Amino acid sequence: MKGTTLFLKIAVLLIGIPVLALCIFWLPSLADYLPNLVLIGVYGAAVVFFFALYQALKLLSYIDKNKAFSELSVSALKNIKNCAITISIIYAAILPFLIPLAEADDAPGLAAFPCIIIFGASVIAVFAAVLQRLLKEAIDIKSENDLTV
Repeated sequence: MKGTTLFLKIAVLLIGIPVLALCIFWLPSLADYLPNLVLIGVYGAAVVFFFALYQALKLLSYIDKNKAFSELSVSALKNIKNCAITISIIYAAILPFLIPLAEADDAPGLAAFPCIIIFGASVIAVFAAVLQRLLKEAIDIKSENDLTV
């Protein structure tokens, strides 16, 4: 079990490294090109993204400690869901500012990129919500069984 969670922890870290690199090296170079509200939104979404990664690491540590079926895990999944919803909302708010830039520069990918992020974050939010509900129901069934015995 620890090998699996170690692999997943490394995967979470490897997901975060490119995003951090983009925030440090690539986004500042776009400061002259993109509106300030867009940059603020992207950096805000990055902060939320890293909080979600932290919650994923916490969830994996709960699994390592055999606390997978606990309210702590439910709380971590709830936080991940809320982070994904927040990222979707931020990028949906950014999209109207990017469409005129995309049309002016004839760069449809500039408008498509936030749509991909919105879709991905929405999928993660739904997945986390389903897992949260299933885990909560499993905890409730476990507590009923503990009371019965």
